[in-house]
Amino acid sequence: MRTLDIAIIIIYLAAMPLIGVLVGRKQKSASDYFVGERSLPWFAVTLSVVATETSTLTVISTPGLVFGNAFTFLSLALGYIVGRTIAAFVLLPQYFKGNMVSAYGFLGKRFGKGLQGTASLTFIVTRLLAEGVRLFAGAIPIKIILDHFGVSMSYPAIVVILTALTLLYAYVGGIKAVVWVDVIQLSLYLGGAIAAIIVLANKLPDGWLSMARADGKLDLWNLSLHIWTSPYMLITGIVGGAVFSMASHGSDQLIAQRLLATKSLRDGQKALIGSGIIVFVQFTLFLVVGAMLWVFDGRKTVTQLGMQSADDVFSRFIIDDLPVGISGLLIAGVLASTMGALASALNALSTSTVADLYQKFTKRNASDSKLLRHGRVWTLVWAVVFAVFASMFSSTKNSVIELGLAIVGYTYGALLGAFVLGLVVRRARQADAIVAFVATVAVMAFVILGLKFSKTTGAFIGVDFSKAAGDNVALAFPWYPLLGVLITLVVGGLMSLRHPSPPPPEEAAEEEAVAKVA
Repeated sequence: MRTLDIAIIIIYLAAMPLIGVLVGRKQKSASDYFVGERSLPWFAVTLSVVATETSTLTVISTPGLVFGNAFTFLSLALGYIVGRTIAAFVLLPQYFKGNMVSAYGFLGKRFGKGLQGTASLTFIVTRLLAEGVRLFAGAIPIKIILDHFGVSMSYPAIVVILTALTLLYAYVGGIKAVVWVDVIQLSLYLGGAIAAIIVLANKLPDGWLSMARADGKLDLWNLSLHIWTSPYMLITGIVGGAVFSMASHGSDQLIAQRLLATKSLRDGQKALIGSGIIVFVQFTLFLVVGAMLWVFDGRKTVTQLGMQSADDVFSRFIIDDLPVGISGLLIAGVLASTMGALASALNALSTSTVADLYQKFTKRNASDSKLLRHGRVWTLVWAVVFAVFASMFSSTKNSVIELGLAIVGYTYGALLGAFVLGLVVRRARQADAIVAFVATVAVMAFVILGLKFSKTTGAFIGVDFSKAAGDNVALAFPWYPLLGVLITLVVGGLMSLRHPSPPPPEEAAEEEAVAKVA
């Protein structure tokens, strides 16, 4: 491998953990470790949110989406902006009002520790699977690089190395280290994408833009009537994407924890809405890379290029066609996206485990130093578990970005639905919410695995638990959270009819005040 590329990668691998440790080495309290003493600037949190959700799935998979779906993926990104704006003004105030370190603290306050624990466990399982996919995605280009130069290393071995390097600063530095390293890493892989565009622009023939347009690779909107089967159809993307983003950025501890580390509710809202805008720009950037690669590769399909999936298109270009130095920069960018997402997940899982499970169910008033120690121990535990889960996906042939999005579909609707139930159905109790939560997860599993639609007509075919193939496809993943929210509200709302209607908020406040005086 070229010396300069190797040097860039080695410098990155050494520098990121070192910077993270230096930034967070003075951690003295659990609050500092989990939410940075609520002192982080909103612009840094904005970039950290983007880096957290990006991972290698975006860097590697998004350019390849152009080979099948053109720019229609942007309809989902538009929905993300809408969903984050709603979450910023509806859900985020609830977390700041309670001075919480975990989003699920709201559920504990509204319903009780039973639902808080249920939501936390659901988040942990979902995050293990989804982040396992993302961590595996980070190993894809690394293995391609090593194979290219005759070095044999398995996916599990690569995963373990990436996890160990990330653990160095996530364990020591907590949320502060994670956020500031995210800022650097985001700059690195976006810079690499811009460099790839510049290189491709010099390699492509005149009129390449017209070629891509003629092939339909620049189409922005999918206006077909296949609402239920096409994930990037305009209505599906915007409506489904909005609810999906409300769930991922309003009820998922992975993102909520970063927002709770800002100085105020207003700063948290700016960070959340700003992240949606930056993500839209980022998706556009990587899709431009994909359109350019389409022309660069001779306007051939993935099969014609002899590749296993569209995920390989950008990886091969990085290795085979980028000039010395730029290749190393982009490889470091891939590593950056993987390590940033993993560090964020480790910190979020550690926080949820301690705040939502340990403190709630042990009923111990542990000292701050003990909570900090528990936080670091659980960071270590989850790092080991992540490495195991990531190795489970080494045989997949599906697009890893779509696989990652589909996994969270099982639970995002139940998580967001529980929050919405608590806000709009005042008579709902904990038992109602837990039954609705469990029922939603079960129904969503049935829907995702069993319901099949026609790929060509979009019509409902029936129930079939065999693997979707040919004309037999599942419901498009952007609809999963919305359907889950509706199920939760219906089941929880019907269950709540067993209870008398609570008094109006003003009357309840007066009764509480009288009780305190008495």
